Amino acid sequence: MLNTPFADVAIPDVPLHDFVLARADELGDKPALIDAPTGRTITYAQLSASVNAVAAWLAAWGLRKGDVLAHYAPNRPEYAVAFLGVAKAGGVNTTANPLLTADELAAQLHDCGARLLLTVPEQLEKATAAAERAAVEEIVVYGEAPGTTPFASLVQDGGGGAPPEVAIDAAEDVVALPYSSGTTGLPKGVMLTHRNMVAHACQLMPGIRPSAAERVIAVLPFFHIYGLSSIMLAPLHRAATVVTMPRFELAEFLRVIQDYRITRAFVVPGIVLALARQPIVDDYDVSSLELMLSGAAPLSAELEIECGRRLGCRMQQGYGMTEASPTTHFVPDDMAGQMPGSIGPAIANTECRIIDVVTGEDVAEGERGELCVRGPQVMKGYLHQPDATAATIDPDGWLHTGDVARVDERGDLRIVDRVKELIKYKGYQVAPAELEGLLLNHPAIADAAVIGVPDEEAGEIPKACVVASGPLTPEDVIAFVAERVAPYKKLRAVEFVDEIPRSPSGKILRRVLKERERAAAAT
Repeated sequence: MLNTPFADVAIPDVPLHDFVLARADELGDKPALIDAPTGRTITYAQLSASVNAVAAWLAAWGLRKGDVLAHYAPNRPEYAVAFLGVAKAGGVNTTANPLLTADELAAQLHDCGARLLLTVPEQLEKATAAAERAAVEEIVVYGEAPGTTPFASLVQDGGGGAPPEVAIDAAEDVVALPYSSGTTGLPKGVMLTHRNMVAHACQLMPGIRPSAAERVIAVLPFFHIYGLSSIMLAPLHRAATVVTMPRFELAEFLRVIQDYRITRAFVVPGIVLALARQPIVDDYDVSSLELMLSGAAPLSAELEIECGRRLGCRMQQGYGMTEASPTTHFVPDDMAGQMPGSIGPAIANTECRIIDVVTGEDVAEGERGELCVRGPQVMKGYLHQPDATAATIDPDGWLHTGDVARVDERGDLRIVDRVKELIKYKGYQVAPAELEGLLLNHPAIADAAVIGVPDEEAGEIPKACVVASGPLTPEDVIAFVAERVAPYKKLRAVEFVDEIPRSPSGKILRRVLKERERAAAAT
Protein backbone atom coordinates (compact mmCIF):
# COMPACT_ATOMS: atom_id res chain seq x y z
CA MET A 1 0.00 0.00 0.00
CA LEU A 2 1.37 3.42 -0.99
CA ASN A 3 0.02 6.08 1.31
CA THR A 4 -0.66 9.68 0.32
CA PRO A 5 1.34 12.27 2.29
CA PHE A 6 -1.79 14.41 2.56
CA ALA A 7 -4.38 14.21 5.31
CA ASP A 8 -7.92 13.44 4.21
CA VAL A 9 -9.97 16.47 3.25
CA ALA A 10 -13.67 17.03 3.86
CA ILE A 11 -15.86 16.60 0.78
CA PRO A 12 -19.09 18.61 0.95
CA ASP A 13 -22.27 16.81 0.00
CA VAL A 14 -23.37 19.38 -2.57
CA PRO A 15 -24.14 19.42 -6.30
CA LEU A 16 -21.23 20.26 -8.60
CA HIS A 17 -22.68 23.55 -9.86
CA ASP A 18 -23.25 24.87 -6.32
CA PHE A 19 -19.71 23.85 -5.38
CA VAL A 20 -18.06 25.55 -8.37
CA LEU A 21 -20.13 28.73 -8.09
CA ALA A 22 -20.14 29.00 -4.28
CA ARG A 23 -18.14 32.27 -4.33
CA ALA A 24 -19.38 33.65 -7.65
CA ASP A 25 -21.47 36.49 -6.20
CA GLU A 26 -18.68 37.45 -3.83
CA LEU A 27 -16.15 37.52 -6.69
CA GLY A 28 -18.51 39.68 -8.74
CA ASP A 29 -16.67 41.47 -11.56
CA LYS A 30 -13.55 39.33 -11.40
CA PRO A 31 -13.00 37.66 -14.80
CA ALA A 32 -13.91 33.98 -14.62
CA LEU A 33 -13.34 33.07 -18.26
CA ILE A 34 -11.71 34.93 -21.13
CA ASP A 35 -11.77 34.00 -24.82
CA ALA A 36 -8.13 34.36 -25.86
CA PRO A 37 -8.68 35.20 -29.57
CA THR A 38 -11.21 38.00 -28.93
CA GLY A 39 -10.79 39.01 -25.28
CA ARG A 40 -14.49 38.35 -24.64
CA THR A 41 -14.88 38.03 -20.87
CA ILE A 42 -17.40 36.40 -18.54
CA THR A 43 -17.16 37.60 -14.95
CA TYR A 44 -18.00 35.41 -11.99
CA ALA A 45 -21.26 37.29 -11.48
CA GLN A 46 -22.16 36.86 -15.15
CA LEU A 47 -21.22 33.19 -15.00
CA SER A 48 -23.60 32.56 -12.13
CA ALA A 49 -26.45 34.48 -13.78
CA SER A 50 -25.88 32.78 -17.14
CA VAL A 51 -25.85 29.32 -15.59
CA ASN A 52 -29.21 30.07 -13.96
CA ALA A 53 -30.62 31.28 -17.27
CA VAL A 54 -29.46 28.20 -19.18
CA ALA A 55 -30.89 25.90 -16.51
CA ALA A 56 -34.21 27.74 -16.68
CA TRP A 57 -34.29 27.49 -20.49
CA LEU A 58 -33.52 23.77 -20.41
CA ALA A 59 -36.27 23.15 -17.85
CA ALA A 60 -38.77 25.12 -19.95
CA TRP A 61 -37.68 23.16 -23.03
CA GLY A 62 -38.42 19.90 -21.26
CA LEU A 63 -35.07 18.63 -20.03
CA ARG A 64 -35.64 16.44 -17.02
CA LYS A 65 -33.37 15.00 -14.40
CA GLY A 66 -30.99 12.49 -15.98
CA ASP A 67 -31.53 13.69 -19.57
CA VAL A 68 -28.37 14.11 -21.64
CA LEU A 69 -27.00 17.11 -23.53
CA ALA A 70 -23.98 16.50 -25.76
CA HIS A 71 -21.19 19.05 -26.20
CA TYR A 72 -19.50 18.92 -29.63
CA ALA A 73 -17.46 22.10 -29.76
CA PRO A 74 -13.96 23.48 -29.20
CA ASN A 75 -13.03 25.44 -26.06
CA ARG A 76 -14.74 28.76 -25.42
CA PRO A 77 -15.91 30.55 -22.26
CA GLU A 78 -19.53 29.54 -22.83
CA TYR A 79 -18.58 25.86 -22.54
CA ALA A 80 -18.49 26.33 -18.77
CA VAL A 81 -21.84 28.14 -18.82
CA ALA A 82 -23.47 25.32 -20.75
CA PHE A 83 -21.92 22.54 -18.68
CA LEU A 84 -22.90 24.05 -15.34
CA GLY A 85 -26.34 25.03 -16.68
CA VAL A 86 -27.03 21.41 -17.60
CA ALA A 87 -25.83 20.33 -14.16
CA LYS A 88 -28.13 22.82 -12.42
CA ALA A 89 -31.08 21.58 -14.48
CA GLY A 90 -30.37 18.05 -13.24
CA GLY A 91 -29.07 16.90 -16.61
CA VAL A 92 -26.04 14.92 -17.71
CA ASN A 93 -23.23 16.35 -19.86
CA THR A 94 -21.63 14.07 -22.42
CA THR A 95 -18.56 15.58 -24.07
CA ALA A 96 -17.44 14.68 -27.58
CA ASN A 97 -14.27 15.44 -29.47
CA PRO A 98 -15.12 17.95 -32.24
CA LEU A 99 -12.82 15.95 -34.54
CA LEU A 100 -15.14 12.93 -34.44
CA THR A 101 -16.74 11.95 -37.71
CA ALA A 102 -20.51 11.97 -38.05
CA ASP A 103 -20.57 8.17 -37.62
CA GLU A 104 -18.40 8.30 -34.50
CA LEU A 105 -20.49 11.07 -32.98
CA ALA A 106 -23.75 9.30 -33.83
CA ALA A 107 -22.55 6.18 -32.02
CA GLN A 108 -21.87 8.18 -28.85
CA LEU A 109 -25.15 10.11 -29.05
CA HIS A 110 -27.10 6.89 -29.54
CA ASP A 111 -25.31 5.09 -26.72
CA CYS A 112 -26.07 7.78 -24.15
CA GLY A 113 -29.50 8.75 -25.52
CA ALA A 114 -28.66 12.45 -25.89
CA ARG A 115 -31.71 14.68 -26.37
CA LEU A 116 -29.84 17.90 -27.26
CA LEU A 117 -26.60 18.60 -29.10
CA LEU A 118 -24.57 21.79 -28.62
CA THR A 119 -22.09 22.63 -31.35
CA VAL A 120 -20.61 25.38 -33.54
CA PRO A 121 -21.65 26.36 -37.09
CA GLU A 122 -18.39 24.97 -38.50
CA GLN A 123 -19.35 21.51 -37.24
CA LEU A 124 -23.00 21.69 -38.22
CA GLU A 125 -22.90 19.35 -41.21
CA LYS A 126 -21.44 16.49 -39.18
CA ALA A 127 -23.52 17.40 -36.14
CA THR A 128 -26.78 17.37 -38.11
CA ALA A 129 -26.01 14.03 -39.75
CA ALA A 130 -25.15 12.47 -36.39
CA ALA A 131 -28.17 14.00 -34.66
CA GLU A 132 -30.54 12.60 -37.28
CA ARG A 133 -29.13 9.10 -36.92
CA ALA A 134 -29.32 9.22 -33.12
CA ALA A 135 -32.78 10.88 -32.91
CA VAL A 136 -31.46 13.98 -31.12
CA GLU A 137 -34.37 16.38 -30.64
CA GLU A 138 -32.69 19.77 -30.91
CA ILE A 139 -29.39 21.30 -32.01
CA VAL A 140 -28.11 24.42 -30.25
CA VAL A 141 -25.17 26.40 -31.66
CA TYR A 142 -22.69 28.92 -30.37
CA GLY A 143 -23.41 31.69 -32.88
CA GLU A 144 -26.14 31.25 -35.45
CA ALA A 145 -26.99 28.72 -38.12
CA PRO A 146 -30.20 27.92 -40.03
CA GLY A 147 -32.47 25.38 -38.37
CA THR A 148 -30.76 25.62 -34.98
CA THR A 149 -31.25 27.43 -31.68
CA PRO A 150 -28.65 30.12 -30.84
CA PHE A 151 -27.00 29.50 -27.49
CA ALA A 152 -27.22 33.24 -26.80
CA SER A 153 -31.00 32.93 -26.64
CA LEU A 154 -30.69 30.45 -23.78
CA VAL A 155 -28.70 32.98 -21.78
CA GLN A 156 -30.82 35.99 -22.72
CA ASP A 157 -34.32 34.79 -21.98
CA GLY A 158 -33.71 31.77 -19.76
CA GLY A 159 -36.97 30.31 -20.90
CA GLY A 160 -38.79 33.14 -19.15
CA GLY A 161 -38.55 31.66 -15.66
CA ALA A 162 -36.41 30.90 -12.65
CA PRO A 163 -33.94 28.01 -12.66
CA PRO A 164 -35.50 24.72 -11.58
CA GLU A 165 -35.19 23.33 -8.08
CA VAL A 166 -33.87 19.84 -8.72
CA ALA A 167 -33.11 17.43 -5.90
CA ILE A 168 -29.59 16.14 -6.54
CA ASP A 169 -28.20 13.04 -4.85
CA ALA A 170 -24.53 13.97 -5.19
CA ALA A 171 -23.27 10.45 -4.59
CA GLU A 172 -25.58 8.78 -7.12
CA ASP A 173 -26.59 11.30 -9.80
CA VAL A 174 -24.35 11.46 -12.85
CA VAL A 175 -23.31 14.93 -14.05
CA ALA A 176 -20.59 14.12 -16.61
CA LEU A 177 -20.41 11.33 -19.16
CA PRO A 178 -17.11 11.53 -21.06
CA TYR A 179 -16.17 8.54 -23.20
CA SER A 180 -13.08 6.44 -22.58
CA SER A 181 -11.78 3.12 -23.86
CA GLY A 182 -10.68 2.29 -20.33
CA THR A 183 -8.11 -0.47 -20.31
CA THR A 184 -9.43 -2.24 -23.38
CA GLY A 185 -12.14 -2.34 -26.04
CA LEU A 186 -14.30 0.36 -27.56
CA PRO A 187 -15.10 3.79 -26.04
CA LYS A 188 -17.50 3.58 -23.11
CA GLY A 189 -19.49 6.22 -21.25
CA VAL A 190 -17.80 6.98 -17.92
CA MET A 191 -20.41 7.85 -15.31
CA LEU A 192 -19.02 10.59 -13.08
CA THR A 193 -21.30 11.75 -10.29
CA HIS A 194 -21.55 15.19 -8.72
CA ARG A 195 -19.65 13.81 -5.73
CA ASN A 196 -16.88 12.34 -7.91
CA MET A 197 -16.14 15.72 -9.44
CA VAL A 198 -16.57 17.74 -6.25
CA ALA A 199 -14.26 15.29 -4.50
CA HIS A 200 -11.65 15.63 -7.24
CA ALA A 201 -11.45 19.41 -6.87
CA CYS A 202 -11.24 19.12 -3.08
CA GLN A 203 -8.58 16.43 -3.24
CA LEU A 204 -6.30 18.63 -5.37
CA MET A 205 -6.31 21.56 -2.97
CA PRO A 206 -3.72 20.37 -0.40
CA GLY A 207 -1.14 20.19 -3.20
CA ILE A 208 -1.97 23.54 -4.80
CA ARG A 209 -0.84 26.99 -3.72
CA PRO A 210 -3.19 29.25 -5.67
CA SER A 211 -2.86 33.01 -5.62
CA ALA A 212 -5.52 35.67 -6.05
CA ALA A 213 -3.92 36.45 -9.41
CA GLU A 214 -3.96 32.85 -10.71
CA ARG A 215 -4.50 32.74 -14.47
CA VAL A 216 -4.82 29.38 -16.17
CA ILE A 217 -4.43 28.80 -19.89
CA ALA A 218 -7.04 26.35 -21.21
CA VAL A 219 -5.67 25.04 -24.49
CA LEU A 220 -6.30 21.37 -23.78
CA PRO A 221 -9.83 20.48 -24.85
CA PHE A 222 -12.74 20.61 -22.42
CA PHE A 223 -14.26 17.49 -23.99
CA HIS A 224 -11.34 15.56 -22.42
CA ILE A 225 -11.61 14.95 -18.68
CA TYR A 226 -8.21 16.59 -18.10
CA GLY A 227 -9.45 19.83 -19.65
CA LEU A 228 -12.95 19.59 -18.22
CA SER A 229 -12.12 18.82 -14.62
CA SER A 230 -8.56 19.99 -13.95
CA ILE A 231 -8.47 23.05 -16.22
CA MET A 232 -12.07 24.32 -16.24
CA LEU A 233 -13.97 23.24 -13.11
CA ALA A 234 -11.29 23.04 -10.41
CA PRO A 235 -9.73 26.46 -11.24
CA LEU A 236 -13.17 28.11 -11.29
CA HIS A 237 -13.83 26.64 -7.85
CA ARG A 238 -10.64 28.23 -6.54
CA ALA A 239 -11.47 31.63 -8.11
CA ALA A 240 -8.87 31.57 -10.89
CA THR A 241 -9.28 33.23 -14.28
CA VAL A 242 -9.43 30.65 -17.10
CA VAL A 243 -8.26 31.86 -20.52
CA THR A 244 -9.61 29.59 -23.28
CA MET A 245 -8.09 28.70 -26.63
CA PRO A 246 -10.05 26.78 -29.30
CA ARG A 247 -6.97 24.87 -30.51
CA PHE A 248 -3.23 24.64 -29.97
CA GLU A 249 -0.94 26.71 -32.16
CA LEU A 250 2.48 27.35 -30.67
CA ALA A 251 2.75 31.06 -31.56
CA GLU A 252 -0.76 31.79 -30.30
CA PHE A 253 -0.15 29.76 -27.14
CA LEU A 254 2.95 31.84 -26.40
CA ARG A 255 1.13 35.09 -27.20
CA VAL A 256 -1.65 34.23 -24.77
CA ILE A 257 0.82 33.45 -21.99
CA GLN A 258 2.54 36.76 -22.66
CA ASP A 259 -0.49 39.02 -23.14
CA TYR A 260 -2.69 37.57 -20.41
CA ARG A 261 0.15 37.03 -17.94
CA ILE A 262 -0.67 33.36 -17.47
CA THR A 263 0.63 31.92 -14.20
CA ARG A 264 -0.27 28.22 -14.56
CA ALA A 265 -0.35 25.99 -17.64
CA PHE A 266 -1.64 22.44 -18.05
CA VAL A 267 -0.10 20.71 -21.06
CA VAL A 268 0.75 17.35 -22.64
CA PRO A 269 4.22 16.04 -23.58
CA GLY A 270 3.93 17.16 -27.20
CA ILE A 271 3.53 20.77 -26.10
CA VAL A 272 6.43 20.41 -23.67
CA LEU A 273 8.60 19.18 -26.55
CA ALA A 274 7.69 22.19 -28.69
CA LEU A 275 8.35 24.62 -25.84
CA ALA A 276 11.72 23.02 -25.14
CA ARG A 277 12.97 22.92 -28.74
CA GLN A 278 11.26 25.46 -31.01
CA PRO A 279 13.21 28.73 -31.66
CA ILE A 280 10.00 30.84 -31.72
CA VAL A 281 9.71 30.49 -27.93
CA ASP A 282 12.47 33.08 -27.51
CA ASP A 283 10.33 35.73 -29.24
CA TYR A 284 7.81 35.88 -26.36
CA ASP A 285 7.85 36.99 -22.74
CA VAL A 286 6.66 34.02 -20.70
CA SER A 287 8.10 35.23 -17.41
CA SER A 288 4.67 35.29 -15.75
CA LEU A 289 4.47 31.50 -15.99
CA GLU A 290 5.16 29.99 -12.58
CA LEU A 291 4.02 26.38 -12.93
CA MET A 292 3.50 23.96 -15.80
CA LEU A 293 1.91 20.55 -15.27
CA SER A 294 2.15 17.85 -17.93
CA GLY A 295 -0.33 15.00 -17.98
CA ALA A 296 -2.26 12.57 -20.21
CA ALA A 297 0.92 10.67 -21.16
CA PRO A 298 4.35 10.03 -19.60
CA LEU A 299 7.01 12.76 -19.89
CA SER A 300 10.70 11.91 -19.60
CA ALA A 301 12.72 13.46 -16.79
CA GLU A 302 15.20 14.84 -19.34
CA LEU A 303 12.57 16.69 -21.36
CA GLU A 304 10.86 17.96 -18.22
CA ILE A 305 14.15 19.46 -16.98
CA GLU A 306 14.98 20.91 -20.39
CA CYS A 307 11.64 22.68 -20.73
CA GLY A 308 11.69 24.03 -17.17
CA ARG A 309 15.14 25.52 -17.65
CA ARG A 310 14.24 27.16 -20.92
CA LEU A 311 11.01 28.74 -19.69
CA GLY A 312 12.20 29.53 -16.20
CA CYS A 313 9.16 27.87 -14.62
CA ARG A 314 8.69 24.96 -12.26
CA MET A 315 7.57 21.72 -13.87
CA GLN A 316 5.15 19.13 -12.54
CA GLN A 317 3.65 15.90 -13.76
CA GLY A 318 0.33 14.33 -12.91
CA TYR A 319 -1.43 11.07 -13.58
CA GLY A 320 -4.99 9.94 -13.81
CA MET A 321 -7.75 8.38 -15.86
CA THR A 322 -11.12 9.49 -17.11
CA GLU A 323 -12.46 6.87 -14.71
CA ALA A 324 -10.92 8.82 -11.78
CA SER A 325 -12.28 12.26 -12.64
CA PRO A 326 -9.24 12.21 -13.59
CA THR A 327 -6.40 12.83 -11.10
CA THR A 328 -4.97 10.24 -8.74
CA HIS A 329 -1.38 11.55 -8.49
CA PHE A 330 0.49 14.78 -9.10
CA VAL A 331 3.62 16.58 -8.01
CA PRO A 332 2.41 19.26 -5.56
CA ASP A 333 3.28 22.91 -6.09
CA ASP A 334 5.77 22.88 -3.20
CA MET A 335 7.71 20.04 -4.89
CA ALA A 336 7.48 21.28 -8.48
CA GLY A 337 10.79 20.93 -10.29
CA GLN A 338 12.18 18.54 -7.68
CA MET A 339 10.76 15.23 -8.96
CA PRO A 340 11.55 15.08 -12.71
CA GLY A 341 9.95 12.11 -14.43
CA SER A 342 7.75 11.25 -11.45
CA ILE A 343 3.95 11.44 -11.39
CA GLY A 344 4.15 12.49 -7.74
CA PRO A 345 2.34 11.13 -4.70
CA ALA A 346 -1.30 10.14 -4.48
CA ILE A 347 -3.64 13.06 -3.86
CA ALA A 348 -5.63 13.40 -0.64
CA ASN A 349 -8.22 10.70 0.19
CA THR A 350 -6.55 8.35 -2.31
CA GLU A 351 -5.05 4.92 -1.73
CA CYS A 352 -2.86 3.13 -4.24
CA ARG A 353 -1.18 -0.25 -4.68
CA ILE A 354 1.20 -1.81 -7.18
CA ILE A 355 0.21 -5.40 -7.85
CA ASP A 356 1.52 -8.37 -9.79
CA VAL A 357 -0.62 -8.59 -12.94
CA VAL A 358 -0.76 -12.40 -12.69
CA THR A 359 -1.24 -13.05 -8.97
CA GLY A 360 -2.93 -9.80 -7.96
CA GLU A 361 -0.67 -9.59 -4.90
CA ASP A 362 1.28 -6.48 -3.93
CA VAL A 363 4.77 -6.49 -5.48
CA ALA A 364 7.96 -6.14 -3.47
CA GLU A 365 9.36 -2.63 -2.99
CA GLY A 366 10.98 -1.38 -6.19
CA GLU A 367 9.32 -4.01 -8.40
CA ARG A 368 7.08 -3.24 -11.35
CA GLY A 369 3.37 -3.94 -11.29
CA GLU A 370 -0.05 -2.62 -12.23
CA LEU A 371 -1.06 0.58 -10.46
CA CYS A 372 -4.42 0.32 -8.68
CA VAL A 373 -6.15 3.24 -6.97
CA ARG A 374 -9.13 3.77 -4.67
CA GLY A 375 -10.83 7.00 -3.67
CA PRO A 376 -13.99 9.12 -3.88
CA GLN A 377 -13.06 10.42 -7.34
CA VAL A 378 -13.43 6.94 -8.91
CA MET A 379 -16.35 6.65 -11.30
CA LYS A 380 -19.73 5.11 -10.60
CA GLY A 381 -19.16 2.77 -13.54
CA TYR A 382 -19.48 2.47 -17.31
CA LEU A 383 -22.85 3.29 -18.86
CA HIS A 384 -24.74 0.11 -19.88
CA GLN A 385 -21.54 -1.91 -19.29
CA PRO A 386 -21.70 -3.83 -15.99
CA ASP A 387 -19.17 -6.44 -17.14
CA ALA A 388 -16.64 -3.81 -18.20
CA THR A 389 -17.21 -2.00 -14.91
CA ALA A 390 -16.57 -5.19 -12.94
CA ALA A 391 -13.41 -5.86 -14.95
CA THR A 392 -12.06 -2.38 -14.11
CA ILE A 393 -13.19 -1.87 -10.50
CA ASP A 394 -12.80 -4.94 -8.31
CA PRO A 395 -15.18 -5.87 -5.44
CA ASP A 396 -12.99 -3.99 -2.95
CA GLY A 397 -13.29 -0.75 -4.93
CA TRP A 398 -9.81 -0.78 -6.48
CA LEU A 399 -9.65 0.82 -9.94
CA HIS A 400 -7.23 -1.18 -12.09
CA THR A 401 -5.49 1.42 -14.25
CA GLY A 402 -3.83 -0.87 -16.76
CA ASP A 403 -0.58 1.09 -16.33
CA VAL A 404 2.63 -0.41 -14.99
CA ALA A 405 4.36 1.58 -12.25
CA ARG A 406 7.26 1.25 -9.87
CA VAL A 407 8.69 3.18 -6.95
CA ASP A 408 12.29 4.18 -7.70
CA GLU A 409 15.23 4.32 -5.31
CA ARG A 410 14.24 7.87 -4.25
CA GLY A 411 10.75 6.73 -3.42
CA ASP A 412 9.24 8.49 -6.44
CA LEU A 413 6.40 6.80 -8.33
CA ARG A 414 6.90 6.42 -12.08
CA ILE A 415 4.82 5.00 -14.91
CA VAL A 416 7.10 2.65 -16.84
CA ASP A 417 4.85 0.62 -19.14
CA ARG A 418 1.30 -0.22 -20.00
CA VAL A 419 -0.75 -3.35 -19.49
CA LYS A 420 -3.80 -1.95 -21.17
CA GLU A 421 -4.29 -1.88 -24.93
CA LEU A 422 -5.13 1.81 -25.17
CA ILE A 423 -2.85 3.95 -27.40
CA LYS A 424 -2.15 7.52 -26.29
CA TYR A 425 -1.56 9.77 -29.35
CA LYS A 426 -0.74 13.31 -28.18
CA GLY A 427 -2.86 12.62 -25.08
CA TYR A 428 -5.86 11.43 -27.10
CA GLN A 429 -7.17 7.91 -26.57
CA VAL A 430 -7.07 5.59 -29.56
CA ALA A 431 -8.75 2.20 -29.09
CA PRO A 432 -7.01 -0.56 -31.09
CA ALA A 433 -10.23 -2.58 -31.23
CA GLU A 434 -12.02 0.27 -33.00
CA LEU A 435 -9.39 0.52 -35.74
CA GLU A 436 -9.18 -3.25 -36.08
CA GLY A 437 -12.92 -3.41 -36.64
CA LEU A 438 -12.58 -0.92 -39.48
CA LEU A 439 -9.62 -2.72 -41.04
CA LEU A 440 -11.50 -6.01 -41.14
CA ASN A 441 -14.16 -4.34 -43.29
CA HIS A 442 -11.60 -3.89 -46.08
CA PRO A 443 -12.08 -6.58 -48.75
CA ALA A 444 -8.32 -7.14 -49.13
CA ILE A 445 -7.55 -7.54 -45.42
CA ALA A 446 -7.86 -11.02 -43.89
CA ASP A 447 -6.73 -10.11 -40.38
CA ALA A 448 -5.31 -7.12 -38.53
CA ALA A 449 -4.00 -5.90 -35.21
CA VAL A 450 -3.17 -2.38 -34.06
CA ILE A 451 -0.49 -1.46 -31.52
CA GLY A 452 1.06 1.73 -30.18
CA VAL A 453 4.62 2.53 -31.26
CA PRO A 454 6.74 4.99 -29.24
CA ASP A 455 7.18 8.43 -30.80
CA GLU A 456 9.03 11.40 -29.27
CA GLU A 457 6.52 14.05 -30.35
CA ALA A 458 3.22 12.16 -30.12
CA GLY A 459 4.04 9.77 -27.27
CA GLU A 460 2.70 6.87 -29.31
CA ILE A 461 1.46 6.42 -32.86
CA PRO A 462 -1.04 3.78 -34.05
CA LYS A 463 0.54 1.10 -36.21
CA ALA A 464 -1.37 -1.65 -38.00
CA CYS A 465 -0.07 -5.16 -38.56
CA VAL A 466 -2.04 -6.45 -41.53
CA VAL A 467 -2.54 -9.84 -43.18
CA ALA A 468 -3.44 -9.07 -46.79
CA SER A 469 -5.73 -11.26 -48.86
CA GLY A 470 -5.28 -9.28 -52.06
CA PRO A 471 -3.25 -6.47 -53.67
CA LEU A 472 -2.66 -3.79 -51.04
CA THR A 473 -0.14 -1.09 -50.16
CA PRO A 474 0.48 0.62 -46.81
CA GLU A 475 -0.85 3.83 -48.35
CA ASP A 476 -4.11 2.04 -49.27
CA VAL A 477 -4.58 0.91 -45.67
CA ILE A 478 -3.79 4.31 -44.18
CA ALA A 479 -6.17 6.09 -46.59
CA PHE A 480 -8.97 3.57 -45.94
CA VAL A 481 -8.88 4.24 -42.20
CA ALA A 482 -8.32 8.00 -42.54
CA GLU A 483 -11.60 8.38 -44.44
CA ARG A 484 -13.52 6.86 -41.54
CA VAL A 485 -12.04 8.24 -38.32
CA ALA A 486 -11.12 11.47 -36.59
CA PRO A 487 -7.63 12.72 -37.52
CA TYR A 488 -6.01 11.71 -34.25
CA LYS A 489 -7.08 8.08 -34.80
CA LYS A 490 -5.35 7.76 -38.19
CA LEU A 491 -2.85 5.00 -38.71
CA ARG A 492 0.69 6.35 -38.93
CA ALA A 493 2.41 3.12 -39.96
CA VAL A 494 1.48 -0.22 -41.56
CA GLU A 495 3.37 -3.50 -41.62
CA PHE A 496 2.29 -6.54 -43.61
CA VAL A 497 2.65 -9.82 -41.70
CA ASP A 498 1.94 -13.48 -42.39
CA GLU A 499 -0.29 -13.91 -39.37
CA ILE A 500 -1.56 -12.16 -36.25
CA PRO A 501 -0.48 -13.90 -33.03
CA ARG A 502 -3.50 -14.99 -31.04
CA SER A 503 -4.24 -16.91 -27.86
CA PRO A 504 -6.16 -20.21 -28.00
CA SER A 505 -9.33 -18.22 -27.29
CA GLY A 506 -8.64 -15.99 -30.30
CA LYS A 507 -7.49 -12.88 -28.42
CA ILE A 508 -4.80 -10.83 -30.15
CA LEU A 509 -1.45 -11.17 -28.37
CA ARG A 510 -0.40 -7.53 -28.57
CA ARG A 511 2.47 -8.20 -26.20
CA VAL A 512 4.09 -10.39 -28.87
CA LEU A 513 3.70 -7.69 -31.51
CA LYS A 514 5.07 -5.02 -29.18
CA GLU A 515 8.09 -7.16 -28.26
CA ARG A 516 8.73 -7.76 -31.96
CA GLU A 517 8.50 -3.99 -32.56
CA ARG A 518 10.95 -3.24 -29.73
CA ALA A 519 13.41 -5.80 -31.04
CA ALA A 520 13.23 -4.32 -34.54
CA ALA A 521 13.78 -0.82 -33.18
CA ALA A 522 16.80 -1.98 -31.17
CA THR A 523 18.46 -3.42 -34.26
